[in-house]
Parts: sequence; C-alpha cells; structure tokens
Amino acid sequence: MKSIKPGRGPSAMGALASVIAVIFGIFWTITAASMGAPGFFPLFGVLFIIIGIVQVVYNLKNATGENRYSTFDIVEDGEEPDPLDRRFSAPAEDAPAGADSGSFRFCPYCGAKLGAEFTFCGKCGKKLPDAG
Repeated sequence: MKSIKPGRGPSAMGALASVIAVIFGIFWTITAASMGAPGFFPLFGVLFIIIGIVQVVYNLKNATGENRYSTFDIVEDGEEPDPLDRRFSAPAEDAPAGADSGSFRFCPYCGAKLGAEFTFCGKCGKKLPDAG
C-alpha cells in the first residue's frame, strides 16, 4: 500500500491563499464592527480568521514538513507513518470482536478498498501488485 499525499507546490499555494483569507477576515471584522453592523457580521470575520489560521498551519506543514499528512492513508508497514495515526488509531485490543485487519488492502493507483484476494482493482481495473 502507498500513501497519497498532497504536493508541496499546491500546499504552498494553499498556505498563501489562506494568509490572504486571514487578512480579508481581519479587514471584514474591523469594517463590520466600525459600521455598527449586527453582531453576526463581525463574528463571520472572526470565523474566517480562525479557519484561515488552521489552513495556514496545515498547508505549511504539508509544504515544508518531512512527514506530510496523507490525502489517503494507504501506507505499508515500515514506510512513512501518517502523523494522525498516533492520535486517532485505536489499539488492537480495542478493535471490535471479529474484526480482521488483514482481510482487505488498498489499490495503490486509486486508493479503493479491496479484498485481500483481489488480483485486479474493482474501481480502476488495474492489475494489483502481489501482496507478498
């Protein structure tokens, strides 16, 4: 399995666009508050600023970081881990009864979830590499 990650160039452009969105949010909030607009107008600007800051951090991490966040989490053991796995994955003992984590795999071309016995991807139709 492989990890599909966003490119560094598009992530850098997303960070720049998010900085512009934060500047717009600041401008919007100050303008709406100075005109005496109803309370939800300045709050909209504050929401714009918060979302923009989160996007700046996320996109800069993907543009400059060594372990970038995955768009699709389809990595093999021993390869680059997804940083969110440490925070959100459940330990094996917490898995539901009867859950078999080895009964499926992912297509390295399109990311579709497949059974372990598949030879061709059911979504894109490409021949899958050997699971061994």
